[in-house]
Amino acid sequence: MSREVKTRRIVLDLAVSLDGFIEGENGEVDWCIMDPDMGFIDFLQRIDTIFYGRKSYELWGQYMPEKEVPETEKELWELVHSKQKYVFSRTQKTTGDKSILINDGILEEVNKIKCQPGKDIWLYGGASLITSFMKFGLVDEFRLSVHPVILGKGKPLFMDIQERLNLKLVSTKTFSSGVVQLIYHLNRE
Repeated sequence: MSREVKTRRIVLDLAVSLDGFIEGENGEVDWCIMDPDMGFIDFLQRIDTIFYGRKSYELWGQYMPEKEVPETEKELWELVHSKQKYVFSRTQKTTGDKSILINDGILEEVNKIKCQPGKDIWLYGGASLITSFMKFGLVDEFRLSVHPVILGKGKPLFMDIQERLNLKLVSTKTFSSGVVQLIYHLNRE
């Protein structure tokens, strides 16, 4: 009798402006609302691994908030930094810390990680890594928090997508901050 191994799910969790940008024109994210009702701590407790592109890792993979921020924000970042981190880069050869570097063979390496025991995996980004994961059909869940702002310019959420992906809406939540959270699963049928 064979026992089916459950693979871990890859979840793309991002804030996005109403006009589809994940950063402003100069990389700014000051428009993102950290609404405590959005369940981000709950999300962090359902994952144990984070996938970063090189640039995203340099900006946020080791980020520590200033001493003056509220304790809840410090706790959030401690929880983020307690996760196993993988950095995907074609050019970088070392990360110099506890993260694991993947230079090539994305599909094979990610499928190995997905088959290991553990919790879900957060695909943090950046945009080119997201595009690669989507091209390979590796994103299982899209958890997008649409913020009540129109940026006009910036880095788009999706770039260079060549084929249509059909998604199934599984949840919507509206928060008092004006953020609307949409959760889609990849429709593999």
